Amino acid sequence: MKLMLVCTSGGHFATMKSLKSFWSLHERVWVSDYKRDTEALEKNERVHWLPYQAPRDWLALILNLPQTFKILRNEKPNVILSTGASIAVNFAFIAKLLGIKFIYIESISRAEELSISGKLIYSICDEFYVQWPELCKKYPKAIFKGYAS
Repeated sequence: MKLMLVCTSGGHFATMKSLKSFWSLHERVWVSDYKRDTEALEKNERVHWLPYQAPRDWLALILNLPQTFKILRNEKPNVILSTGASIAVNFAFIAKLLGIKFIYIESISRAEELSISGKLIYSICDEFYVQWPELCKKYPKAIFKGYAS
């Protein structure tokens, strides 16, 4: 199985790193923005860099779409796993168009309500994980399996 790991730098990257026991068992490629914490990926991982896409930055989302499509077309992952944030939106929608399975893990900081990214892609994700069991009552599609960070 070929995984594509999609996350922005900072806490979303830290959450993805905490899932190493899963993704380290598979062929994988990363997509992130280039920052001090993510630059370490260059040493041992295959990575595609996209410009940072801030939350609510619709222009950056639109500008990143062609590169997102190109990365997916060239890499052909079986599954995309994303811990967010806004970069997940690009990949979720194009993955849906291309028939690629998309799994999203919502941030542990979202205890009462989904993030904007989570809300935008909730209905199209193949699997949608939350880190607070209470969210499963509000969002029936959500799955709680524990804490990732």
